[in-house]
Amino acid sequence: MEGQSESGAEKDLKTLISSYSNYVWKRVATFFPSSGSNFLGKISILYPQASRKRRPFLPLPLPSHSLDSSVVMTEACRICDVLEDIMEHIFLNLHNIQKNLQFWQSRAEGSNAQKAYFMMFERGPFAFINGTAQILRDCMAEGGSVQHLCQSASVHISERITVLTTLRSSLATFLAQVYMEVEKYGEELVEDPEKLLPFLLVTINDLFSKLEALIGHLHATRQGDSSIDGSHSFPVLFEKLPEVNQGGSQWTDCEIKDSINLIYQNLQKLDVYLSHMVAKHQKPRKITRYWVHYTCGAVGLSFCSIWLLRHSSLMGSSDLENWICEAKDSMVGFFNDHVEQPLLSIRDELFETFRKRHKGVMEVEEVQMTSNSLHRMLLAFSEQTKGQKLPENASDQEMLEIVMSRYEKELMHPIQNLVNGELARALLIQVQKLKLDIETAMLELDQILRANEINFAVLAALPAFILSFILLMLVRAWFKQDSRAEGRGRVARIQRRLIIVEVEKRIMQYQIYVDQGLEKEAHCMFGLVLYSLDRLLHAVKGHAKETGEWQYLRQDIIDLAKPGLQTAYKLRVTSRLERMYDCLLPSLKRQ
Repeated sequence: MEGQSESGAEKDLKTLISSYSNYVWKRVATFFPSSGSNFLGKISILYPQASRKRRPFLPLPLPSHSLDSSVVMTEACRICDVLEDIMEHIFLNLHNIQKNLQFWQSRAEGSNAQKAYFMMFERGPFAFINGTAQILRDCMAEGGSVQHLCQSASVHISERITVLTTLRSSLATFLAQVYMEVEKYGEELVEDPEKLLPFLLVTINDLFSKLEALIGHLHATRQGDSSIDGSHSFPVLFEKLPEVNQGGSQWTDCEIKDSINLIYQNLQKLDVYLSHMVAKHQKPRKITRYWVHYTCGAVGLSFCSIWLLRHSSLMGSSDLENWICEAKDSMVGFFNDHVEQPLLSIRDELFETFRKRHKGVMEVEEVQMTSNSLHRMLLAFSEQTKGQKLPENASDQEMLEIVMSRYEKELMHPIQNLVNGELARALLIQVQKLKLDIETAMLELDQILRANEINFAVLAALPAFILSFILLMLVRAWFKQDSRAEGRGRVARIQRRLIIVEVEKRIMQYQIYVDQGLEKEAHCMFGLVLYSLDRLLHAVKGHAKETGEWQYLRQDIIDLAKPGLQTAYKLRVTSRLERMYDCLLPSLKRQ
C-alpha cells in the first residue's frame, strides 16, 4: 500500500508539472502570431538539436519541384529534421551492426582449424587459459577435445550471427517503413506541414511500437541480464503517445513539443539498447585478437631494453655510445656515397658539358698529331726504300706493308743491320704505331666512360632511390586510405563497385519478396537497400564533386531508393553507375 501511495504521488506531481508547463507555454505562445511559418518556426525552437550539423546521408524522398518554393520548403525542412534524425540514427546503428556481422560471417566461413584458433588465441589471455584447461580436461575425460572446441566455436559464432542478423532485420524494416511513409505523404508534407505533422508523429509512434515487438524476443531470451532498465524481463523500451493526442485533429504547440521530445527520447533509448546488445555480441577488439603478437612484441622489447641497458653508460659500458657513433658515421657515409656524390656528379655532367667537350677536342688533336707523325715517318722510309717518290695520298697500310717487308729482310742479319741497316728505323716506326694505337684506344675508352658518367652516378644513387621510393609508397598508402570505400586507390574503387553489386542483388531480392507477397521480408530487404545506398552516397560524394558528377550521381542514387520505381529501370541505373561515373570505374592500372 505504501508503494502504491508513493507511485500515486509521483503521478500527481507529474500531472501538475505538465499542466503548469502547458499554461506557461500557452502564455508565451500568445506573444507570437499564429501563422503557419511561426508554427514551424516554433518546432526548431522547441527542439534545437534538429539544427545540428549532420554527415552526408540518403535524403528524404521529397518532391523535386518543391525546391522551387523557398519559404515553404525551408519551413518543411524544419519538420523533416526530426525524420532525418531518425534515419541518421538508424543508418549509424545499422553500420555498426553490419561491421560486426561481417566479422562473424567471415569467421563462420573458416575451417574448423581456423575456428579453433579463434577460440584459443583471438579472444584474449583469459579465454586462452580457460580453453587450455578445458582441452586438458577433455583429453583426460573423453579424448575429443579438438572436436568439442570446434563445436563450441560454431555455437559461439552462430549465436552472435543470429542476434546481429535479427537486429539488422528489425532496424532495416523500421527504416523502410519510415522512408515509405515519408515518400507516401511527401507532397502533402511540403504543401501543408502543419496539417500532416500530427499524423506523422502518430505514425512514427506506431512504428516504434512495431520495432519494440520485433526486437523484444532478443531480450526475453536473456532474462538474467539486468543491465537494461534494471529488469529481469523485457522492458518497455519506448515511450508511447497518450491516447488523447492520437485522436485529436488539431494539436496544440505544447502537445507537438511533447511528441517530438518523446521521439527523441525513444531514439536515445534505442541507441542505449542497441549499444548494449551489440557490445555483448560485437567482434573482439584489435588488441584482443592480436594479444599473442602484442605479448611477443612486448617480451621482445623488454629483452631488447634489458640488453641495451646492459651496454649503456648507466651500467658503466660505452658500447651503446660507440654503436651510435658508428651508426651515425655509417649513415653519413651512406649519404655521401649514395646521395651527395652521385647528385654532384650528375650536376657536373649536366652543367659542365662545354668544358669537358673542349678537353675532349684537345685529346683528339694529340692523337691526330701522333697519327701525322707516323704518316711522315712511313712516307720517308718507304720513299728511301723504294727509291722513288710516293704520292701524298698513299695510305698508311700500304706503307706499313713496305716497312714490314723491309723489317723481315733486316732481321736475317739483325746485329749487322742494327748498326748499318734500316732495322733501327723500322723498330722506331713500329713503336710510333704502337703509341698511336694506345692513344686511340685510350681516347675511345675515355669517350665511353664520359658517355656513361650519368649512368654510373645513377647506379651509385640507386640504393637511396629505392629507399626513397619505398618511403613514398608508404606515405602514399597512408594518405589514400585504400582500406575504406572513401579512399582514392584501387582497393577503394573495388569496394565502391562491390557496394553497387550489393545494391543490385538486394533490389532483385526485394522484388522477389514483393512478387511472393512477403511484406515483412520485403520491408527488411528494402531497408537494407537504403542502407547500401547510404553507404554508396557517403563513399562517392567527395570524388563526384571533384569530377563534377555529383548532381547526376546523387539523382541516380535517389532514384534507386524510390520504392515505387520499376525494378527493370533500377537495374539499368545500376548498370549506368558502373559504366559512366569516373569514381565508380575500375582502376586503369593493372598489376
